[in-house]
Amino acid sequence: MAAAAIDGVTGELLQTRLTPDHDHIRSWVRQLPGPVAVTVTYETGPTGFGLARVLNTEGIRCVVAAPSKLQRPSGDPVLTDAKDAVHLARLLRLDEVTGVVVPSVEQEAARDLVRAGGTAVQI
Repeated sequence: MAAAAIDGVTGELLQTRLTPDHDHIRSWVRQLPGPVAVTVTYETGPTGFGLARVLNTEGIRCVVAAPSKLQRPSGDPVLTDAKDAVHLARLLRLDEVTGVVVPSVEQEAARDLVRAGGTAVQI
């Protein structure tokens, strides 16, 4: 998974590749430079909300972005994870990321149960 950060003081762009392991991600975020608090974002999708819960519990602000609300660069049809990470970092720095509500573990389990029940009824 690609990650990008922009130093709020120097404007330096930092990029790396991370594993999906929450401890690996948390470790990288904690080592980012700067005197101010770090804010993290990622798009909703198959990764779920677990990472957001872990980071928020650790005191790291995490905004889970609604993909349909993100501004997309025009003229560049090739989207890679690295380009997407840099784009998200820039949008976050400009405060242009619309976040979704991160459900509690219980709320997410109830949603999954409802979805599974709806599927079972349709069979």
